[in-house]
Amino acid sequence: MPDRRRPNIVLIMTDQQRADFTADAGFPFDTMPFVDGLGREGTRFDRAYTPMPTCTPARTSLMTGRFPKATRVKQNWAPAEHVVFEKDLPQVLRESGYSVNIAGKNHSYLTAADFDFHAGGYSHTNGPEQGRTAEQEAFDEWLFKLDHRVSDQPSPFPLETQLCHRIVDDAIECVDGRGEKPFFLWLSLPEPHNPYQVPDPYYSMFDPDQMPERSGDPAEAEARGGHWKWLRDLFQDKRPQYDGEWRRYRAVYAGMLRMLDDQIARFVGHLKENGLYDDTILIFVSDHGDYVGDHGLQRKGVGLPECLTRVPMILRGPGIEASRNAEDFVSLVDLMPTLCDAIDAPIPFGVQGRSLWPMLCGQSYPKAEFDSIYAELGIGGPPWGAEERPPLHFDYDTPVIDELNAVTQSGNTKMVRKGRWKAVYGAPGGGELYDLDTDPGELRNLFDDPAHAAPKAEMLEVLLRWTIRTEDPLPRIKYVPKTVEKGWQWTSSPASQDLPHD
Repeated sequence: MPDRRRPNIVLIMTDQQRADFTADAGFPFDTMPFVDGLGREGTRFDRAYTPMPTCTPARTSLMTGRFPKATRVKQNWAPAEHVVFEKDLPQVLRESGYSVNIAGKNHSYLTAADFDFHAGGYSHTNGPEQGRTAEQEAFDEWLFKLDHRVSDQPSPFPLETQLCHRIVDDAIECVDGRGEKPFFLWLSLPEPHNPYQVPDPYYSMFDPDQMPERSGDPAEAEARGGHWKWLRDLFQDKRPQYDGEWRRYRAVYAGMLRMLDDQIARFVGHLKENGLYDDTILIFVSDHGDYVGDHGLQRKGVGLPECLTRVPMILRGPGIEASRNAEDFVSLVDLMPTLCDAIDAPIPFGVQGRSLWPMLCGQSYPKAEFDSIYAELGIGGPPWGAEERPPLHFDYDTPVIDELNAVTQSGNTKMVRKGRWKAVYGAPGGGELYDLDTDPGELRNLFDDPAHAAPKAEMLEVLLRWTIRTEDPLPRIKYVPKTVEKGWQWTSSPASQDLPHD
């Protein structure tokens, strides 16, 4: 049986890290050897997904166990008073006797008052002003002036000025001052999010000319039309030469991952030196992915492709078996109820995620619960068209780009994965159907192909079932809603059968 004491919990989150850029995930270069090693110690999920490929919605869903349409957080602004939930993870942990702490980038509805130790104030281009050295301040200024581009040279500042290094310093300070309570630490690293930069030796570690080929190019984005074309045109208008750097973009991104890997190893080493490692649940995830040149695009912003929606997810620690799970579909939304289960705390009402704890411990669980997964994108309302230019929060006439804006985030789009199949439906864009076994880059849309009418119909049924499942039961008023054990709603159903494979 698993150890049901109150283990320490460390949630290590990177920002904008796609799932397929490590050696254990099939990437031809060894970008994260230490993190891959953690995956071999614990459980690594090959089919883990974000509920929305946008920072604040994804982080809010992780902390509440609720999908964005239920939290009402569907863009990168989330005033705490507008977020809908009954009880979140920090509250559950605190009620269970934990201290709740953060080191790094927050970018959620949580505030400094929600943490016992708060070393926040980090963004993608700067650390907190208080306590900065002159060299760290100079690095932050250089990073800001890079303007989210891909650097054409190694960072001219030492590793110690990098945000991830400073955040790990803060995390070590938190651990050293932890007190008697078990602790939860959200170790939140801003990289490999843009701007794309890294000092040597990481900058020169991976040869741009040796980077693997990408899936799609700018012509593919143009051909897709809609928001894909709009974002492609925006990059082209503002930075006409941007796509010429896609191989360097990939190489720098890979170097950033190795830098992160070394800093995570430094932190975990500190846990080991202080006798904390064996009694700590370590979770490694990212909030969403990155095009890294796929579809001729950079960063994120449009659509629900695998490069944006699939994320790394590793859990290791007391009670967790060493295994590689390549079949079950899981989500960031599942982590909150999983941790509740791990510490014997009741899962709060309104949580939509499913506990993975029995799965992690080698116990029985209903396979039908995890044979598909759902994600979403969009702030709602009618989508802006490809030729429209509504007012944005940046000037069209400057080189500044924000891929998350009123156009790319307009409308509503939903995605489901099941087996080899993926379906996307909504406005804009109509319907999409992909066979990921034969088309992992999602370049051949089979939605209107009569030969694939059967998987299309079944995947649309799966999407409908997820849409119904994720309707919000909050607020509770008079009638008594039914609850289920561990958030498991589906134990068997016709839609849990395998879809056609040819």
